[in-house]
Amino acid sequence: MANPSPGNSITLRVSAPSNFTVTSELAAAAASAGAAVTALDIVESQHTSIVVDITANTTDDDHAERVRDALEALDGVHVLHVSDRTFLMHLGGKLEVTPKVAIRNRDDLSRAYTPGVARVCMAIAEDPAAARNLTIKRNTIAVVTDGTAVLGLGDIGPAAALPVMEGKAALFKQFANVDAWPVCLDTKDTEEIISIVKAIAPVYGGINLEDIAAPRCFEIERRLKEELDIPVFHDDQHGTAIVTLAALTNALRVVEKKIEDVKIVVAGVGAAGNAIIQLLLAQGAKNVVACGRNGAINRSETYTDEHRTWLANNTNPDNFTGSLHDAMPGADVFIGVSGPNILGEEQVAAMAENAIVFAMANPTPEVDPVIASRHAAVVATGRSDFPNQINNVLAFPGFFRGLLDAGMSDITDDMLVAAAVAIANRVDDSELNASFIIPSVFDPHVAADVASAVANAAGSTLERTQS
Repeated sequence: MANPSPGNSITLRVSAPSNFTVTSELAAAAASAGAAVTALDIVESQHTSIVVDITANTTDDDHAERVRDALEALDGVHVLHVSDRTFLMHLGGKLEVTPKVAIRNRDDLSRAYTPGVARVCMAIAEDPAAARNLTIKRNTIAVVTDGTAVLGLGDIGPAAALPVMEGKAALFKQFANVDAWPVCLDTKDTEEIISIVKAIAPVYGGINLEDIAAPRCFEIERRLKEELDIPVFHDDQHGTAIVTLAALTNALRVVEKKIEDVKIVVAGVGAAGNAIIQLLLAQGAKNVVACGRNGAINRSETYTDEHRTWLANNTNPDNFTGSLHDAMPGADVFIGVSGPNILGEEQVAAMAENAIVFAMANPTPEVDPVIASRHAAVVATGRSDFPNQINNVLAFPGFFRGLLDAGMSDITDDMLVAAAVAIANRVDDSELNASFIIPSVFDPHVAADVASAVANAAGSTLERTQS
């Protein structure tokens, strides 16, 4: 059974008899039903009764009902209302537009709007590059999706994807002061998506592609990079790869192994898997075995997919041809970006001594982290309720901050590696251990360090191209 999570937090408003032990009885009843009680607040008190708000984490809607039933079973207790705190957070959306300038009088209006704004418009018409300094383009990102690969939910459509994109935009602002806006497109047509993004690009300083299914996402990213003069970043690929490399860098420090010496098995050859492998190779990995649903990608097979063809030609030096399970014996590192419960204890136990397991499928990892930790020296997941959460929010806000600050239009491997190194370096030697290989997403220095590293790498790239 899954652990209670803040993502399923509820508040139950309860009427109960007024006595000295009533709050402890309510808390005990909720806990007996498996809830993690986080707060009890008395909101109304009378001589014979009180009204109490009980806030608790649960696992799902059915669990919330069981908690309600447990409270109702107490003598004289009635549950008046149950509020889902996650839904309450989303009421009306999570974003708003706030002007940066006050319009208090006619003079302000004349400068912010007509007639003064016409002068600014003409300045941009004469020099389109001026838009970067004179409009929101300087600090604004479009978070673009078609809703076809949202979290672990799959193809749920653009409207259902909007809460995720709003959350992404909120994280951009919170962690790096980048203004971002959701752009959810009601089309799955590759050419139409490319055309729409190109048409709206004048407003934005960068494009963050999000939750677009493979292989379509590869073509969309490639074309937009070629045809736009602003950076295009596919977070499911590059954000995941950056944070994975950062975590692996520190995990290898813990087990005292080098990336060029280890055997790495990657489960999942979609957008994230491809980008992770490319970045691992760029950082010096020599022995990577990529596994899809049909087993290891190898040179004995013929692939129609250009990305699998590339993997066949650039990974698996021993040309191993077996299944994922067959690939695990002797592996130093497992990286999963695939699906739930594809590995068991037997496969983890067969790995090399001091093995590293990154089971990153969400919400259910490729292998139970508790089971993996019986045999692996370091275990990481994509979840917040286990140590070592590999979370893209460590990468994308600071990465775009650096791109915008440097005024870059292209993204290079050097920038991706620089971002990963900056994240890894936020864990000091005195802090590093098997349960702390990656900094907290709330580390206030991460985004700034990533931004600085990306801007410096961008400067080095410009110097090389100009020399």
